[in-house]
Amino acid sequence: MSYHTEKLYDTDSELFAFDATVLSCEAHDKGGYAVVLDRTAFFPESGGQYADRGTQNDVAVIDVRIKDDCITHLTEQPLAVGSTVHGVLDAELRLAKMQCHTGEHIISGIAHKHYGYENVGFHLGNGEMTMDLDGELTPEQIASLEREANEVVWQNVIVRAEYPDAETLKNLNYRSKLDLSDGVRIVTVEGVDACACCAPHVKRTGEIGVIKIVDAIRYKGGMRLWVLCGRWALEDYNTKHNNILAITRKHSVKPWQVVEIADKIGDDLMATKAALSAARRELADAKIAAVTPDEKGNLLFFEDEMDGNIQRGMADGGADHCTGICGVFSATDSGYRYVCVSRGIALREIGKNMNAKLNGRGGGTDAIIQGTLGATREQIEAFFAQI
Repeated sequence: MSYHTEKLYDTDSELFAFDATVLSCEAHDKGGYAVVLDRTAFFPESGGQYADRGTQNDVAVIDVRIKDDCITHLTEQPLAVGSTVHGVLDAELRLAKMQCHTGEHIISGIAHKHYGYENVGFHLGNGEMTMDLDGELTPEQIASLEREANEVVWQNVIVRAEYPDAETLKNLNYRSKLDLSDGVRIVTVEGVDACACCAPHVKRTGEIGVIKIVDAIRYKGGMRLWVLCGRWALEDYNTKHNNILAITRKHSVKPWQVVEIADKIGDDLMATKAALSAARRELADAKIAAVTPDEKGNLLFFEDEMDGNIQRGMADGGADHCTGICGVFSATDSGYRYVCVSRGIALREIGKNMNAKLNGRGGGTDAIIQGTLGATREQIEAFFAQI
């Protein structure tokens, strides 16, 4: 049987509680129960936006889906068919999504007005929003776009959601990713944007609070923007502000000196790494000079976690001090990372044999082989004792 669900969110985006009748309730193949109501304020996953959350008679609603005109609520417990349920949305989450989605319309409308760009991709997740424009923007243009978008917020203009009749729709200039002709819901940000959209939005732009473009990259010939609005923008600001305060207090600098202190720390770290690398190379050379090859002419070194370049250099240097194979083994959580070098012994086949016997992966040439081994030191030493 097919059902039709009245979409309460269509006419009142700020309706966060409602009563409805249960038309159907069946066990869901992925767990929980699929509940259909005669009416709902829960917005289903649609148009790049994930579904609302909340409760029905204190039973958690964990997902909402729509197919044709039927909206299905996935609940943790069953609800009796024919009963009246009281639905309550997570109002904080709904408002945050409405702030972001309306902010996306404002940015898209301004980008279209100034640059002729279309919004070709949109995703509104939990605490994040991305939008894709089909043209590139400079950093200066992005900053200007953000400023103008916030001017629209501060002007507190009206946001309308309506279904124009066919004649009105035919003469209406609006954005749409699809070719629509019937039952088209148009969301209008007065003086800024008109777009075909099924989602709930704020009623006036002042409810958004603030729009912040937090990142941008070139993407598929255009731009991908990460945008936060309202509540989520404030949470993002607080996180970054607290991080900056922690840095300034630890290093006794002012907030505007954070980049300067970060650059200094980075320079100091690079200098320390360079000095440490040089010391480790000197230590590796000293170890090579101090060790006498065994009776078969092999040199084996077992080290704690070692830089790959130093490990290769040590193996190469050790090969000049033995008639066999110089192997350097750097400890890992599951065994060892190895580099083996020889001046007179072909290593390719030896490497294949070693990998097979010592749970290894890797390869190389007759002169050098490298990879990983899932074996103990004793097992590795026993293998080389037979070469």
